[in-house]
Amino acid sequence: MRPFVQMRSLALLFAGCVWVATACAQSDAPDAESRPDPQQMSIDRIETIIGRVDENYERNQNNIIFTFADYEILLVSDPAADRMRVMIPVNPADALDEEELLRLMQANFDSALDARYAIANGMLWSTFIHRLSSLTEEDLLSGIGQTINTADTFGTSYSSGELVFGGGDSNELRRKELIEELKERGQKAI
Repeated sequence: MRPFVQMRSLALLFAGCVWVATACAQSDAPDAESRPDPQQMSIDRIETIIGRVDENYERNQNNIIFTFADYEILLVSDPAADRMRVMIPVNPADALDEEELLRLMQANFDSALDARYAIANGMLWSTFIHRLSSLTEEDLLSGIGQTINTADTFGTSYSSGELVFGGGDSNELRRKELIEELKERGQKAI
């Protein structure tokens, strides 16, 4: 398992923020006639899905911490705001230089796809954010996978999967990296 700085503390911080937002929004809560369809995604349905991924998950109200592919993953939801996010801490933010920050922004444009790199509370995160009501099981599982891939490829391809949006910089940067790698390997052989 990768080491994570203050994961539980950060989970509690995010849970507190969600609680405040929920408490503020409850005065605007929908009446029984306008409540979401029970088939829509809920934290209970998410818990069932996550339980199939990691039977040792931990749930604290609207938040779930679970492990997959050696990553500890935090899922935070706010039903009142109709939002959820999947997050993996990647690296301390103060360890990022200007060039790396630029590369992260390029990846957010073309190779991170539905996942994103973000900075909060002094940490670089890989994250996936979605409306709770329109989230499907396929969206959730794809989002978790993309978040893991984005965390895993930090420092290399900065990619959430196999697709890259063609209008960005990542393809060209990756081609240059491949050429440099081939040159380096070729020079070592001589």
